[in-house]
Amino acid sequence: MSTRDIKKLVKAEYAQAALQAKSGGSSCCGSGSVSTKVDFITSNLYDSAQTADLPADALAASLGCGNPTALASLNPGEVVLDLGSGGGIDVFLSARRVGATGKAYGLDMTDEMLDLARENQRKAGVENVEFLKGEIEHIPLPDNSVDVIISNCVINLSADKDRAFAEAYRVLKPGGRLAVSDVVVRGPVPPEIRLSVELWMGCVAGALEESDYRQKLGRTGFTEVHVEPTRIYRADDAKDFLAGAGLDVERIASQVDGKFMSAFIRARKPVTQERS
Repeated sequence: MSTRDIKKLVKAEYAQAALQAKSGGSSCCGSGSVSTKVDFITSNLYDSAQTADLPADALAASLGCGNPTALASLNPGEVVLDLGSGGGIDVFLSARRVGATGKAYGLDMTDEMLDLARENQRKAGVENVEFLKGEIEHIPLPDNSVDVIISNCVINLSADKDRAFAEAYRVLKPGGRLAVSDVVVRGPVPPEIRLSVELWMGCVAGALEESDYRQKLGRTGFTEVHVEPTRIYRADDAKDFLAGAGLDVERIASQVDGKFMSAFIRARKPVTQERS
């Protein structure tokens, strides 16, 4: 699949997820044929106390695999950017933590998600938030303008992760932090999974191997790279979403047992840049 084809499919699936959330349904990591098969990835990520005063549609449209706002260090007055912000839940939680003197941006390429997020913003009455239309490979913000970048199970969906990391590095201020939740792979994965569009939509097929994730961030210029597993998926978990993709469940499930995990990835842009 070409980069353009992958982007078109991701955009279509997440547009449908936004519409589903607005109609009172719930979504998970992708809203196509496997959307009901990956609850073990997307469920129980937020404490009820965190979301009690947020619009229900923000939680319904949450397509993540973690809770970066619970693990990231956010301080009053900071500027935060959420890559692939969806219905806005992580943006609203970040805005609360950076306070009135800070700001939280949400970036999404899907009009339907942006409409939903802005509607949720109006319902929540949050003022220190701005939602931007754009792609994570082309962030519409100036160089050195953001203190912290968060993201929730979106980078794995990018067909050009090197460009996504380069853009994150560009907009971060010197000393700025990357703090994202994502699906990561440990060890070789059967090619059927990499080739499955359905599993790409399910936040699995596009996942980087852990060492590749570290290397790509390092080559971009990031330092202090840490990958911390938050959920490890077993064969019994895999059987559900493999069945939804029409794959040989019994054969493949044993090959993916323990190889996919949700992880919290931390990295930092150095304060002093090396001169070339």
